[in-house]
Formats: sequence, structure tokens, C-alpha cells
Amino acid sequence: MSSEAETPKAGHAPIVISVDAMGGDRGPAPVIAGIAQSAKKNPDIRFILHGDADELKRLAAKRLNARHLDGRCEFRDASGVVKMDDKPSQVMRRGQDTSMWSALESVRNKEATVAVSCGNTGALMALSMVRLRKLPGVNRPAIAVLWPSRNPQNFNVMLDVGADIRADAEDLLQYALMGASYARNGLALTRPRVGLLNVGTEEHKGRAEMQAAHALMESASGNANFEFVGFVEGGDIPGDRCDVIVTDGFTGNVALKTGEGTAKLIGDLLREAFKYSPLSRFASVLALTSLRRLQKRIDPRRVNGGVFLGLNGTVVKSHGSADATGISAAVKLAFRLAQSGFSDRLAERVASAAEQAHDITDTTGPATDAAPRDGTNA
Repeated sequence: MSSEAETPKAGHAPIVISVDAMGGDRGPAPVIAGIAQSAKKNPDIRFILHGDADELKRLAAKRLNARHLDGRCEFRDASGVVKMDDKPSQVMRRGQDTSMWSALESVRNKEATVAVSCGNTGALMALSMVRLRKLPGVNRPAIAVLWPSRNPQNFNVMLDVGADIRADAEDLLQYALMGASYARNGLALTRPRVGLLNVGTEEHKGRAEMQAAHALMESASGNANFEFVGFVEGGDIPGDRCDVIVTDGFTGNVALKTGEGTAKLIGDLLREAFKYSPLSRFASVLALTSLRRLQKRIDPRRVNGGVFLGLNGTVVKSHGSADATGISAAVKLAFRLAQSGFSDRLAERVASAAEQAHDITDTTGPATDAAPRDGTNA
């Protein structure tokens, strides 16, 4: 198998990013502000913006650094907006006029390499699967996120965090392959270390599909160019034992929301502690530089963007409440993946993994008798 490069393709051809500008909680203003920040920092980015074209043009013209957007934005008028409480099934039936649908069409038609949206996660995944289709050999797409960690790269990759609540052994193997590919192209790791999230690190622990997935990953790791470290526990998610954490969407989503809630609690308690007395307020001034460094390190806006893996095209899901900084971070991630040729490399990796998984299961028998593949979007 050919080695998957971890550096961007040669040359500096512009990268076109398709942006759903209307789907976030805060409307299109922070989206325009965020892409303006990105355009200022990177001259190789171009945008196709989807939504109310007149409003988007007006917002773009009002930006202080609007000159950086001149000639680099194409506006596609889309009158409809996918709301956060819309059901995915409704959007799939009646969402053809929405900015989300239009943004995905630009990727489907090869006009853009990556789509970015702050919109409804369930609707975005459902539309992505219908309009972009799954890669051959992928049973269930996954959502991957970057998690602050003790590793030198400062982040670990975790997937799935909510695309599908179920995953059997072969699905978990595909997640491992896709997560390792993401780590190589997104974090520049030559040979990522992959761990399988379980209730303990002992090899005899876990459900039947976990045992089967362990065997598949161990067998596939050599040819797939990743190091399998075995089972890992929840405490390893922000640790330095591995670079990629593989789990099902139910467990991953619970872990993600728990982590976000805990981070917010720690921040609130820290602010409360420093306001407790005049002396503690003075101490906060002395520690201001360190506190700002800590805030920057754990700021969720700077790692904003869950990547949909396993589709014929790359989709980056930004937080619905993202501000300009968060949007800019999502665009930066989208640009990095597009420039590296991530989508094509991932397709090659998954196709090869599917063949290898079938070879292994043909030899050892069925991996698991897990439930049918009719999981629900989470």
C-alpha cells in the first residue's frame, strides 16, 4: 500500500470553500466576519457563500477588512434556512431552496472542495449523505473532533461523536482508518497512535463487538500505517497515550458534551475564585499572562469544527453559536484538509481497508452479530 503523505500538495492553487452562511444561531454576520479574518490571513482561499445574497453582499461590504474579500467571494442566492429545530427528514423533503442544501451542491458539483456550515447537525449529516453519498466501503460516516490533549500536537482526534449511535466491529475499524487519515493530514502525524475506547484497558473487557474490533485493528495497523495501542479509557481522551480515540457515536457524543460542560464549569469556578476577595483579584492580575495562555489553549472556538468523514467530499460542521473567531478556525481547518488532498486520500484508504477487513473476517468468521445498520442520527 502506498504511504499517505502528510504534507499539502505542491503549488498554491486557490482553494474554494463552500459556506452555508445562514444556518448558525447568530445569523450571517459572524460568518462574514470569520471568513474576512481567514481571507486576510490566507490569500489562497476563495469562497462561495450561500444564503440571502443581498444581505451577504451588504455585510461583506461593511467589514473593516472588506478589501480582503474583493474578488474572492461568489454569492449564491438561497431563500430558505434550515432551523436548529427542523427535523432532518423534513429538510430532506423540502430543503432544496436552503443555504445548507446549496452549500453541499457546490461540493457535489466539484465547484468547491469543502463545505462549512454552522447549521443543524442532524440535517447537515442527512443532507450530506444524500447529496454527497457515502464512500464505497463505508457503512456509517463519522464525525471527528479535535480534543485538547497533553500530546505535542496539543490535540487528539476522537470519532464518532454523534453521526450514528451504533457501530459494529467493521465500522469501528473504518473509524480507525478515517481518524488516522485525519490525524496525518490535519495534525501532520506520520504514524498516528490509535486507541479503542472501552470500560478498561484489559483485553478481556468490553462487549463482543469491542473484542472483534480490537482484533481487526490489531491486524490492520501494519498495512494501514497506524500504531494500535489497544483499549483506552475515558481518562486517555485528553491524555498522551494515543492520538486517535475510536468509539461509537453514542459514547462519543456523551463524552464530548461532558467535556464541554466540565470545561465551562472550571472556567466559571476559576473566575468566581478570583473575584472572591481583593487579594484574589490582585492575584488574578499577577497571573493574567498565564491565565490568558490557558484560556487560549482550552478555548473551544480555536478548535471549532467537527469533520464529517466517510463521504464523497469533506464537510466541516462548526458550532451553531460560533463567533467570528470560531468561524475562522473552522475555515482554517477546511482549508488545511482541502490543500492536503484529504478527501481523495481518505477514499483510497477506506477502499483498501474494506478489502482488508473482508479478508480478515473471511478467515476468522463474522466479526460480530451486532444490530442491523439502521442507526439513528444523534
